[in-house]
Formats: sequence, structure tokens, C-alpha cells
Amino acid sequence: MTDQAVDTGGGELPGSELPPAATENHFLGRTRELKELRADIERAGLDTIAGRKAPRARVLLIAGRPGSGRTALAEELVRQVADRYGDGVLRARLSEPDGTPVPVERTVRELLTALGLPSPAGADEDELAQILREALAGRRVLLLLDDAVAAEQVDMLLPDSPDCLAVAVSEGPLTGIADVRPCTLGGLDTKSALELLTRHTGSVRITVDPLAAEGLVEECAGQPAALVLAGGWLAARPKAAVADLAKQLRAGDDGPPLVRVFRFSYEGLPSTARRLLRLLSLAPAGLADPHTASALAGCSVEDARTVLDDLAALGFLRRLGSPLPQYEVPGCLLPMVRTLAESQDRPGELQLARARMLERTVRLLQSCRVITETDSPQARERLAALPRSLRFPSPRAAEDWLRARQPALLAAARLAVLDGQLDTLARRLLAALVRAMVAHFGARAAAPELYGVHRLVLDIAERRDLPRERAAALLNLGDLDAQTGRTTEALARYRAALDAGREANDPYATGRAMESVGGAHQQTGDYDRAADWYGRALVQRLARDEDADAARLYGRIAAAHTYAGRYGEALRNWRAAIALHRRSGDVAAHARALSEVARVQEYAGRLEESLHTCQQAVEWARRAEDARLQAALQLRMADTLERLGDPAAARLHRGVAERMLGDGCEESAPTREHHANACEIRSTSAED
Repeated sequence: MTDQAVDTGGGELPGSELPPAATENHFLGRTRELKELRADIERAGLDTIAGRKAPRARVLLIAGRPGSGRTALAEELVRQVADRYGDGVLRARLSEPDGTPVPVERTVRELLTALGLPSPAGADEDELAQILREALAGRRVLLLLDDAVAAEQVDMLLPDSPDCLAVAVSEGPLTGIADVRPCTLGGLDTKSALELLTRHTGSVRITVDPLAAEGLVEECAGQPAALVLAGGWLAARPKAAVADLAKQLRAGDDGPPLVRVFRFSYEGLPSTARRLLRLLSLAPAGLADPHTASALAGCSVEDARTVLDDLAALGFLRRLGSPLPQYEVPGCLLPMVRTLAESQDRPGELQLARARMLERTVRLLQSCRVITETDSPQARERLAALPRSLRFPSPRAAEDWLRARQPALLAAARLAVLDGQLDTLARRLLAALVRAMVAHFGARAAAPELYGVHRLVLDIAERRDLPRERAAALLNLGDLDAQTGRTTEALARYRAALDAGREANDPYATGRAMESVGGAHQQTGDYDRAADWYGRALVQRLARDEDADAARLYGRIAAAHTYAGRYGEALRNWRAAIALHRRSGDVAAHARALSEVARVQEYAGRLEESLHTCQQAVEWARRAEDARLQAALQLRMADTLERLGDPAAARLHRGVAERMLGDGCEESAPTREHHANACEIRSTSAED
């Protein structure tokens, strides 16, 4: 077993090389269209003709119906001219397989990720588009924008640089973008169409009856998607004549060529393959893997992988260039597949299949997270209890799976919330997704995606009137807003979370919300309100005998008073925190609190008292075995002694600190990327 993916329970190993048919990338025909497009790149634009410098990137438009090979032509054009654009090629799909436009916000985030740049969590599309334009300024980049629905989608992504080029693919004209001439596609020429058929059938059946082959091309109108299906049907039936297929297509129902070929090929599938193909219309974003197919059809992972490979060989699916076995229902076929599912499967069966898929996804995400908890006996026990097909061989394999499946997982979350009938499963899915992403990527790196997930949690909580979950979602969104500098928005979230926590009678949510409101006010420089809100949270903690949290809040109140220059109030609160630390026996926290007392005394100009307090703090830090804090205190004592006019003693303490730091002392506890309350999801059972 490789470490690339989930154990499939049998069959071909994940990550193994795809069959030749799946990796074949030889482009056919379209010579005239390619020549026109390349000439368009060289053609002077209207701005140049008018004597003005072009303000933005040039746009080429390839227009054609789905299945006409428009994306393949765009990819071939990009391949031919990519060497002119030294800063690389960026790709984005602007609509879902069902034709729904992808929000510009999501597209820009994907492009920024491809550039290796961060995108602020929660930023709107205008802010993100500006970040993208700034990132592309001065670069020479080629953008391939596939499946554009409207001109506005393309317009917001265009770099403000004439050295860049955008190749847009759409079904029709993009009215509103200046100086764009569409290259409209029809069918392939006969020679190229016959060569495409030959790839599937071999040359013998084409050469022995060329007239029948040309008749089949005519029935398919030279449309690549229809020819692929026809070729797949012939390849699966070595004894069938090309003339027979052409005759049966002519005798079939009226309709567009692709529809007729699809119906005929579909009827020739075994019943199990027909059923699985219909159920794949439920796959999020049209993306499927063996586990998704297995859950939808209620069969084993190995059987699902076999059927997926068969459907791909017949042209009903497209294998994706991924280290994991992933498949896509072509966008030109998806509407027909969905229509078949709605007409031939009962709504209850489709809903059950969707529920099985979500349940399998939840369990995979749980397994993906649990394998990171290698030091926990409980986690190892839970991992061992999972079926073999749901276990990952290593944390690296789990992370690779999560990265590869992230677009489909996020799409599954959005669809589950939009469905509205499986909210319990949707809540479990969102919780498992957050925890898996935080475990593998960290809260900060995953923040842009987590922001969208928490908004989905909020949608369900508001729809189902779940105040406790609403409070948790609002707190998480507020934290992400605060981290990206949107303090006003964060403050509004925290206040709404406080109301929801009170409605749910949830002391944890109300306490954290009050503390967060205080933090937001402190961030804006309103220290009086910050201290007031920290005090409200403190009263609740003291009433519940939560000494550790109360001590932390005393420290936060002291910090707010320190910022405001009220050093006496700051010292009183730090001493109250020290008393709680002493009562609880937390030596390390006691030492850190004493160091803060020394800092405040120094700010207040009480240098001798600060020096004495530093000496006490050093002793407590020694007891806590916190060498880094000891070194920091020695440096502070050195600075204080210099201000008191004793440079010799200052040099002595500075030398001690340097020796301690030189010994490679480390923090007594590992630094956390996010605090204990980050990314909480409180709408699921304790099992997850």
C-alpha cells in the first residue's frame, strides 16, 4: 500500500499510474481556430490603434456548446503560447458542473493559493480582486478561465497589465468586455473526427468501412463528446460494425447528436453501471472517488472502483490528473445524468444515497483527524475499530487525501446545507471538516476555508433555531474577523454571540463572548470598555469557581489598565491573579504574573521595586523550570540596573541571560498556533 490515499480494500493501489487512455493528451484538429487565436494575440487592440497603452490584460474568447471541445482547444492554445508568459499559467473554473456560477470570492482565493499568497479570511470579492490585481501587477501571466457564465466574472479577474493574457471559455459572447472577438467552435473536421474514433476502436474497423465511419461522424456532428461516447461503445463491443452503430443512431429519437449518442450508449450499460452513473449526479461538484461511489451505490469500494474505471473507458467519466483516483462527470453530460436520476430513481432512494455519502464522508474525516493523535491511546483504539477501508496508513496519507479532496469536501458541505433536509448529517460533516483541517493544516492556514464553513454552521443554526450552535459559529467568525483586522465586524459578531449564549443559557458561550467583546474594545484602543467587559466575564468565572480562567481575566484587566496608564489598578489586578495562581499551585503562571508586575512597576518608574519583583519572578521561573522566562527576566534586570546606574551588575545579568539562551533553552510548553477555543464546533455528539 502506498501512502498516497485511503486503503481501498483491494484493487489497484491509489496513486498508481493511470492507463494510457486516461493520460493521452494528443490534440486533434482545430488548425484554423488555433491560427486565428494566435493571430488575435498579435493583433493590435483598439487602445493601441487609438494611440493609447492598453490598461488591462488582453482577452481571447473561445465560445462553443458544452461537449464541443472548447476547453481542450483552450488548453492546447495555452500549451503553445505558455513559454511567452514567464510567470506561469493560472487556471480557474468559473461555474459548477451544473452551470451555477462560482462566486468570484472563491475563484480569487483559488488563484491566490495557486500563486502561493494568503487570502484574508472573510474578505469580500472586491477586496480580494484588488489583492489579486496587486499580486499580478508587473507579472507576465496567462490566465485560463473556463466555463465563464457572465462577463462580470471575467472582468473582475483581469490583471491591470497589458503583458498578461486571459483565455476565456464560454458558451456565448461575453458582452461588456471591450475588444473581444469570439472564436466560435463547430464540429471537428472529418479527418480529425475519424482519428478520434480510431483511438478507441483501432484502425481496422475504420479503414474497412470508411463511408460508414464518415456517416457515424456525421451523426455525431463532429462533436468530440459524442464521438468519445460512440468510440467507447464500439471499443466495448469488438465485433460490432461501425455501420451498425451509425444505423441505430439514425433510427433513434430526434434530438441533438450528443443527447442521442448518450441515450444509446447509456442503454447499453449493465444495470449496476447505469444506477451508479445516475447516482453520480449527487456527487459534490461532479467529483467522485471510489469511496463516494461506494457510499452512493451501497457497494464495496473495490466494486465501485471497477465500475468507475469502466465508465471512464466508455467516455461517461473523465479521469482527473490527481495522485488519488478521482473522476469527474463531464459538464456536458451532467444535465442528462441528473434528468435520468430524477426520472428513474425515487426521491427517497436519492435522499438515502445522499445520506450514505455524507455519512461516509464524515467517517473518513474523523479517521483523517484521529490518525494525527498518535499519542492518544483512545485515538488509537478508535482508529483500530474503523473498517480497513476507512483507515489511512499514515498521517501523511491522510493529509494528501484531505488536500486532494478539499474542493469536493467543501462542495459537499455547501450542498448539504443547501439541501436543508439532512441538517443533522450536515452539522456532523461541518464539525468533522473543521477538526480535520485544523489538525492537518493549522487554524491560521485553513482560516479562509474555515470562515466559509462557520458561515454554513451559522446558516443551519439560524434555520433550526439552535442558539447554542449559533453562538459557537458567531464566536468563530468573530475570531477570524479579528485576526484579519476587521475589528468592527468582530465586535458585532461577539455581541450577537453573547445574545445567543444568553438565549441558550450557556455560561461558556456568554463568558467567552464577554471576554471577546473586551478584546475587541482593547484592539480599538477603548481601554475603559475593555476593562469593563473583562470585569463582567470575571464575575461569571468567579461565581463558577473557575480559578484558572479568572486569573487569566485578572491579567487581561491589568493589561487594559496598563495601556491606559493606570498602573495602580494594573498592579492590584496582577496581584489578584497571583493569589489565584498560588491557590491553584500553578508555578509557571505565578512566575509569568510576577514578571508582568515587574514590567508595570518599571512603567510606573518604581525601578527598585521592579528589580526586587524580577528577582522573585526569577526564583519562581526556576521552580517552574522555565529557562526562557528566566533569561528574559535577567535581561530586564540588566536594563533596570543600567537605569539605576549600576552597569557592572547589568553586564553580569546580561551575561547570565546570554549563557542561558546560548544553551538552547526552550519553552516549557509548546507554542500553540491557536488558543484552546479556536474553531469550536459544539453541535455534534461527543463521539466526534
